[in-house]
Amino acid sequence: MMENECFENRELSWLRFNERVLEEAEDARVPLCERLSFLSIFQSNLDEFFMVRIGSLHDQMLLDKDSRENKTHMTPGEQIDAALDQVRSLCRRRDAAYTALMGLLEEQGVTIVDFHSIRPESEKYLETMFRREFLPLLSTFIIGKKQSFPFLANKDIYAIAVLNTKTEKKKIGIVPCVSGLFPRLIPVPERAGCYILAEELILHCLPMMFPGYKITSKTLARVTRNADIDADNIYDEELNYRDHMAEVIKLRRKLCPVRMELSRAIDIEVIETLCRQLKLDTKRVYEYDAPLDLSFLYMIRDHLRTRSELFYAPRHPQDSPEVDLKSSVLEQIARKDILLHYPYQSIRPFLQMLSEAARDPEVVSIKMTLYRLARDSKVVESLEEAAENGKQVDVLVELKARFDEANNIAWSRRLERAGCHVIYGLSGMKVHSKLCVITRRTPQGIQYITQIGTGNYNERTSRLYTDLSLMTARREIGMEAAAVFQALTLGETVDHTQHLLVAPHCLQNKLLDMIDDEICKARQGGEGYLRIKINSMSDKTLIDKLIEASRAGVRVDMIVRGICCLRGGVPGWTDNIHIISVVGRYLEHSRIYIFGSGEDVRVYIGSADWMTRNTLRRVEVAVPVYDQGLKQRLLRIFDVMWRDNRQARDQQPDGSYVRRMPNGEPALACQDWLYDEAYRLAGRKLEQSES
Repeated sequence: MMENECFENRELSWLRFNERVLEEAEDARVPLCERLSFLSIFQSNLDEFFMVRIGSLHDQMLLDKDSRENKTHMTPGEQIDAALDQVRSLCRRRDAAYTALMGLLEEQGVTIVDFHSIRPESEKYLETMFRREFLPLLSTFIIGKKQSFPFLANKDIYAIAVLNTKTEKKKIGIVPCVSGLFPRLIPVPERAGCYILAEELILHCLPMMFPGYKITSKTLARVTRNADIDADNIYDEELNYRDHMAEVIKLRRKLCPVRMELSRAIDIEVIETLCRQLKLDTKRVYEYDAPLDLSFLYMIRDHLRTRSELFYAPRHPQDSPEVDLKSSVLEQIARKDILLHYPYQSIRPFLQMLSEAARDPEVVSIKMTLYRLARDSKVVESLEEAAENGKQVDVLVELKARFDEANNIAWSRRLERAGCHVIYGLSGMKVHSKLCVITRRTPQGIQYITQIGTGNYNERTSRLYTDLSLMTARREIGMEAAAVFQALTLGETVDHTQHLLVAPHCLQNKLLDMIDDEICKARQGGEGYLRIKINSMSDKTLIDKLIEASRAGVRVDMIVRGICCLRGGVPGWTDNIHIISVVGRYLEHSRIYIFGSGEDVRVYIGSADWMTRNTLRRVEVAVPVYDQGLKQRLLRIFDVMWRDNRQARDQQPDGSYVRRMPNGEPALACQDWLYDEAYRLAGRKLEQSES
């Protein structure tokens, strides 16, 4: 076995992750409407993959087509070709899954039809409705020598027609199927629950839009554009940074196409003409059986909402047994560290802590990093109230949070209007940390209340993503967290910490040191043990160190949800590394790093995945968990996930994944288990309070 067999290409590993999402859509054990969601998520994931990852590889190829990535040594072109092959295979499975799910929906009284399967009177009704409600709102373009090619917006759907004139000259007609102008699902007057997609109605009625032409073939098309913009590389010092980011958002809509999807076969010369106009390789044209945009599946879910058997059983975040919401949360944190585990436990204690801080006369300042926020953010409301109450409120709003730039620009303006001091992040580096520092002036002296977490300050995603949030009054943690924020205020990063792990200077190196400690134990005949739960793994330096640890006899158990460029179980190299991925109802987003075992175990939670972008090119913060009870709780959480035999997949030495099955053991779905525990503990707390 060669060492290079220990590595997996990042892009291909990500596609394996999206395959696991697709498996949930294919799984008959998953309720029908949840399968629809997974299918839609698969597609939106794939859209982002093309926009960001294929877009990035496209740019790399233009800069240096012979460059090679540092693990599998593939060139950008080789990576794109390998990814496109895998995408075609996955999309065939996606189309088959869609067909199967549509069959199951028919049994529930919901049908998506086309004009080949409706009665003539229904066809006439729809055509009349089209003339009255659609036709006045639609635009047409005919591509010829005198007409310039129209701009095809990212991910919008267009009806494409091959037009023949009386002289038999071919032209191309294009009609934008503008989303938002019409409902996506158009009821068909045959029976309740029967619909046709708006774009299919437009496609059928194209002859009304091109009178005098004979339409010889037609299709629907959807273009995906590169969205990978390095905002700092195009930054103009003369511009306000917030205004600059607004311009970046506009620019993203106009970047080069990286994919075109078609709903039907069409003349090859038409495809070549479209690709020539779009400057797109014909290898990046896909023809699908399923609709080009599956977001309408959420509308079908809403239609079936009353049928509870088609959905997961309702689950609601429970109040933490560690927190009494009728008393001051700040005072409770001052007495004992508190750990919240979303979505099993409610975010309410954190929100109450922030709200209390806004009103507490002893609170002098609140410092916070914001990356992604909920639409109606209680966090922002508390920060505004704090500023209005005369507190010093410093907020770092990361304007480079991909696809949330516009939202964050709006939040930054609102916070400034309230009197908050808003910082826009660092040049050339995203601030991805989840950090909140509250400073109080008490009779006993300055007190820090610090919160450090693995997920965003977003009430909505706290119900959908698994995340951890530590709230502590430990002075040593508070002082270092305040130093991190002070450096950010000055446009700098800290280069020394004793307790926190802080990228870019004090995280990767400290992780390497702690892995070395476990290697030393193993080489001296002791037990070296590492347990890591992260979203993604691609940092070559850390991967090499884990391979070294495995060869030294260190046991390495890893839960990696998505990208994993390390292959475990490769004989002679990673025999002691075992990797699983858990994909289920909730998005696994928490990060836990555990070094050692027994009394000397060290446990951290934090915002950083083990990717080079996180460890060396972002500001990330991980916090040690010193409370023994909370340490044991995190160890138990990891253990429950490790024993999952319903949602977990075992990585194989070739990088593929095999779903775990109970095989005679009791079935254990870790997310269900953790929610059951949260309900049980909340019920016990309620009983105690009632007694």
